[in-house]
Amino acid sequence: MRKSFIISATIILALLVTWTIIWPPAIWSLVIVVPIIILGIYDMLQTQHSITRNFPVLGHIRFLLEEIRPEIYQYFIESDTNGTPFDRQNRSVVYQRAKKEDDTRPFGTELDVYQNGYEWLNHSIAAIDHTKLNLDPRVTVGGPQCAKPYSASVFNISAMSFGSLSENAILALNHGAKIGGFAHNTGEGGLSDYHLQPGGDIIWQIGTGYFSCRHKDGTFDYDAFARRAVLPQVKMIEIKLSQGAKPGHGGILPAAKVTPEIAKIRLVEMGEDVISPPAHSAFGNPIELMAFIKKLRELSDGKPIGFKLCLGHKSEFLAICKAMVKTGICPDFITVDGGEGGTGAAPLEFSNSVGMPLREALAFVYDALTGFDLKKHIKLIASGKVATGFDLVKNFALGADMCNSARGMMFALGCIQALECNSNTCPTGVATQDKGLMRGLVVEDKKTRVANFHKATVESAIHMIGAAGLQHPDDLHRMFIYRRISSSEIQTYGELFPYIPKGSLLNTPYPSIFELDMVISSEDTFVPDYSKLASVNSTEASAYVG
Repeated sequence: MRKSFIISATIILALLVTWTIIWPPAIWSLVIVVPIIILGIYDMLQTQHSITRNFPVLGHIRFLLEEIRPEIYQYFIESDTNGTPFDRQNRSVVYQRAKKEDDTRPFGTELDVYQNGYEWLNHSIAAIDHTKLNLDPRVTVGGPQCAKPYSASVFNISAMSFGSLSENAILALNHGAKIGGFAHNTGEGGLSDYHLQPGGDIIWQIGTGYFSCRHKDGTFDYDAFARRAVLPQVKMIEIKLSQGAKPGHGGILPAAKVTPEIAKIRLVEMGEDVISPPAHSAFGNPIELMAFIKKLRELSDGKPIGFKLCLGHKSEFLAICKAMVKTGICPDFITVDGGEGGTGAAPLEFSNSVGMPLREALAFVYDALTGFDLKKHIKLIASGKVATGFDLVKNFALGADMCNSARGMMFALGCIQALECNSNTCPTGVATQDKGLMRGLVVEDKKTRVANFHKATVESAIHMIGAAGLQHPDDLHRMFIYRRISSSEIQTYGELFPYIPKGSLLNTPYPSIFELDMVISSEDTFVPDYSKLASVNSTEASAYVG
């Protein structure tokens, strides 16, 4: 191909020169041809790209096709049900509900109901009329140690930081939360004016970088925390232990991206890289975590304090439960983030292969809290690929009291799943700091769409619950959801995730499925002690698993 290019370029150039001699205006054709020839010569001489080195000029077509491949796939190839991370069917229902358009579907389901993984809700002959249902159920978050409990919606905005999202996106989300009466999680990037200005309820998330409440050396600043925690808009405080998309992975904001605005919000220094460590420095074991929770509750004048985690070692969560029992200190809520959760940017290996998926994690956390007789004090929030009413219903059945959504709310803002969150080129102005792109997101329009989406999604979940003959999300049981596990076999969530008796982890023998992790866990450390495995006697464990 290199020889063909040289021969072709030589012939074309000779012909054009001859043509120019015959007809002088033809010289303008060289304006197009000469740059192409120069590009071809450069392609042959460069050493970085084999394709263009072997196929001068033509090799660039490959890069062009790669550039537009996501758009070609999304608009011309994927079906309504096979797109990822969210398929077109789920994206479309969010757009329609956000715009208050007709969200019904004609002709029946497009899903293969005999495919492994298909799930459905058991309905009842004694279904409840929609007019007799409370379409805006509330959950009171705050245990006996909380002086200012919060009446929360069952569906709220999940953690997304200013910086990952544009200022217009944050403003629209918080405006929408205020209109709809639900809460907006700040994400770990700090408590910004864009979160506070509209007046919507705030869940202030505190990550390992302690942004908005840190000393210059990155350690936790209790005074800075206290000043912000007592703000009336801040309704709950969430300590982020890990997140689903990249659990156990720290982060770095390069000095070049630390603007004066971000430095002010995060309490960091200009001209220095900003580090988010993979673990917290304010506490080092489960007992210290409980003490930290107690301290934050005191400094916030008694507001609900909780933590968020993507489940890793089951023994680590059991260690936290043991610390709750030993100290008598409990969080007011726990957010369980699934490994399928989203983020602006994460290494492929972490997104694909680290962190327990939401269903398994949520069921385990609920069962562990029940086994230690702690669930009565603690509300569970499910987070991880939540966008429809059925997503809410499934999580309620597994034990969640509330659900959070990030990407669903982004769709309501106008996100088209362009998958450019990590490149600052988001075409809809949602996940970018480019002022030009940001102007495309009009806050006055999008805030209403966020509120519309929230309202319609909650109502759809309650309608489904009514179809099952129930009044409230609390009435759901794991036996209400079926899942196909083979072409000829189905099981309920109750069979897939069997309950354990209340208080069964307070004394031996433990339920057999918990025996191993109970033995290797301790309230004095997060690290499981596998040297104790030899002491596990499964024959003495309780046979009861559901």
